[in-house]
Amino acid sequence: MSVVISGIGLALPGVTEPRQLLLPAVPGAAPVDPAALIGKKGLRYKDRATQLALCMAAAALTDAGLLGEDGPTVPGDRVGVVVSSNLGNVDTVCRAVETIAKEGTTGLSPMDTPNASSNITASETAIRFDLRGPNLTVCNGATSGLDAVRWASLVLRSGRADHMLVLGVEPDNPVARSLVGGPVVDGGAGLVLSRDGECARPRVRLGPVVRSASLAACAERLSEAAPGAAAWLTDDAEVVPLEAGHLDLRGWGECSGALGVLQCAAAVGWAESGHIEPLYALLGGAAGDPAAGLVLTPCEPSS
Repeated sequence: MSVVISGIGLALPGVTEPRQLLLPAVPGAAPVDPAALIGKKGLRYKDRATQLALCMAAAALTDAGLLGEDGPTVPGDRVGVVVSSNLGNVDTVCRAVETIAKEGTTGLSPMDTPNASSNITASETAIRFDLRGPNLTVCNGATSGLDAVRWASLVLRSGRADHMLVLGVEPDNPVARSLVGGPVVDGGAGLVLSRDGECARPRVRLGPVVRSASLAACAERLSEAAPGAAAWLTDDAEVVPLEAGHLDLRGWGECSGALGVLQCAAAVGWAESGHIEPLYALLGGAAGDPAAGLVLTPCEPSS
């Protein structure tokens, strides 16, 4: 049983479609306004990452045909959620810690405290769209985005769901910037992964997923698993063969946990641009950190 990307939703400054991810970042673009995209209702007391995630979730579910004007179009217990975010609620956590240090626990806001939970974005998304399938948050560093895609694929292959919503999101705020040393992407991408045969419009087929102790080893295993990819989605050009194309998404800022999901979204843009050749997505941290890779192959257009 194969897994495909059947829907996509983006929440990035200046970006409205996947093909724009193949182009340089838009300088000076206005931040995404969640209220303008999905309305103000239900956004109060939600942190920035969750608000952005709800926007991309609505867009991805709609694009996949799982969300209509009257709500979900498929049983909610067959749709799950996986969120990847390393920095999503770090500002809330730091604010809560500071409040406790100064005022004790009585100083905490009962409306803000739930946002200190690392799974707040996944749970709020599930509640908003009545998605009652498996629910998971991944926040394990550089490989987090591709790991989220891998876990969602495993859920589908196990038969526990027919569709999985995968969200990769990071907010741009002073706390996040202080941790990564610069601007953060302030957005991300949402994907709907589906069991092949359960969706009307397959976009990209997910191939082998590999994990290794280093980027170089992971790149080698990707090449062995699916030889001949036309381009690499990675921020480390040193592992890319000279004859292959290279796409680096760092121009959008530090993507962190959103990067792997954005890479998959870029693969949809690649397919929409008329390419049929496979891509490699590759993620890894500093020297000594593990790396993850994924093969992405555009689906042939239906006749």
